[in-house]
Amino acid sequence: MIGDIHQRVTRSSVNSLAFFSHSAYVATFEPRDVSHGLSDPNWVNAMHEELENFERNHDSVEPPPNFRPIGTKWVFKNKQGENGMVVRNKARLVAQSFCQKKEIDYEEIFAPVAHLEAIRIFFAFAASKGFKLQQMDVKSVFLNGFIEEEVYVRQPPGFESAKFPDRVYKLTKALYGLKQAPRAWYARLKSFLLKSGFVMGSVDKTLFLLSRGGDTLIVQIYVNDIIFGGSSHALIKQGLEGTFVHQAKYTRHILKKFNMGDSKPMTTPMSTNTALDADEDGEVVDQKELQELIGSLLYLTATRPNIQFAVCLCASYQASPRTFHRQAVKRIFRYLKFTSELSLWYSSGSTLSLIGFLDADHAGCRIDRKSTSGTCQLLGTSLVSWSSRRQAKPFPPLKQNICCSLLLWMKATISDFGLRFRKIPLLVDSTYAISVAKNPVLHSKTKHIDVRFHFLRDHYEKGDIDLVHVVSANQLADIFTKPLEFDAFTRLRLQVEGVDNALIKGEIESQWTGLIALLV
Repeated sequence: MIGDIHQRVTRSSVNSLAFFSHSAYVATFEPRDVSHGLSDPNWVNAMHEELENFERNHDSVEPPPNFRPIGTKWVFKNKQGENGMVVRNKARLVAQSFCQKKEIDYEEIFAPVAHLEAIRIFFAFAASKGFKLQQMDVKSVFLNGFIEEEVYVRQPPGFESAKFPDRVYKLTKALYGLKQAPRAWYARLKSFLLKSGFVMGSVDKTLFLLSRGGDTLIVQIYVNDIIFGGSSHALIKQGLEGTFVHQAKYTRHILKKFNMGDSKPMTTPMSTNTALDADEDGEVVDQKELQELIGSLLYLTATRPNIQFAVCLCASYQASPRTFHRQAVKRIFRYLKFTSELSLWYSSGSTLSLIGFLDADHAGCRIDRKSTSGTCQLLGTSLVSWSSRRQAKPFPPLKQNICCSLLLWMKATISDFGLRFRKIPLLVDSTYAISVAKNPVLHSKTKHIDVRFHFLRDHYEKGDIDLVHVVSANQLADIFTKPLEFDAFTRLRLQVEGVDNALIKGEIESQWTGLIALLV
């Protein structure tokens, strides 16, 4: 161990020294191809580790006469720790699935993947119950799934047998790159969980629950990532006061990637004076560059609802981008420089009530005068879903139906957690929209859009949804419909991120006791 002998050694310093000791045994670059990888002993070790798994699961055979073997290639990726340093070199042998033929090399390929909304619901429920969440990444995950088809692949590039150069491998399990690999892995994991006593969710097929002696263990699957949390020390260690979900490392990565790390920070993602349009007379910019910028930002919106509107608005001008559009995108990056550490907060102990917010900017688009609708849904004080989209048609009931549908899906999904809701409040700031949905007398004045009200009206009459008025200043969905001044933007941002929901207390009528408890 290298260090100052006069300095007291602590656990954190030992971990730090151990990390730097480990970093000497990993490569910091990613090979271009297999020949480049074979030049470094660290990558050679990573490839040998993958080969051991591969040869243990598959058989080397003579090529059959009626089968064309599928090619393979090496994919190299460095796995980084939270501080951005390389902690592991990962080499994966991948099948070239573009050679696969349907009904010969594969049949069914679909495998369920958890919605982001379902994962956030899981976070919110687990945090409210005091569960500590754990994440498990299954090593060589697709090598664990059994396949039903007869599939042959060529020998791994760079490791061909000198004695049997014409031999191929007959796959007994799935391989990375195969079209049916995700389905095969899901089928095996599902079988294992069901045999272990878990119950699969009635709506979300990636959710599994186990009840044992009054305790609960919940498992959420996202391909090879498994998230789980429990209510008992015997099932999983007890949790903390809540959970932060953020992409701070990714934010720093894209700022560095696009040379925005030294840019001047901005306090909002878009100025209220910015009015994006086609700008046909403006200077044309590189479309591929702008698409890469926007693509990086779209990935970030999974945990950053505060940039959702700005990113979606800029994305609508990708077909023919101008300098004006690139400047708007660069401003979003400058805002990220100012707020790189922001996160979603899922607090423990909050009352689990479901509530939706809905707003629209009413003909805000300068090109076609279509409205931009914004919605967000909270479970307890935790934001679990949000959207910002330009309406395809000018009729306001469409956005209400979309939000209503999402709330009903959430209601069904959350029922697997043992929670039941009736009259889910949908908060809007339009008294006319509420009146039309509730009062049949007004329907004769809206015959041209009456059919579009049926869905919302039916669920209102069934008691599934209730429309509640909220003043515009406290409409959380406003942040997803238009640019806002710094004070208003920051106030709404704190609320949707779960940091401060006290500002909208008192906006709901007194009969919403569960909702008021939510906002305390």
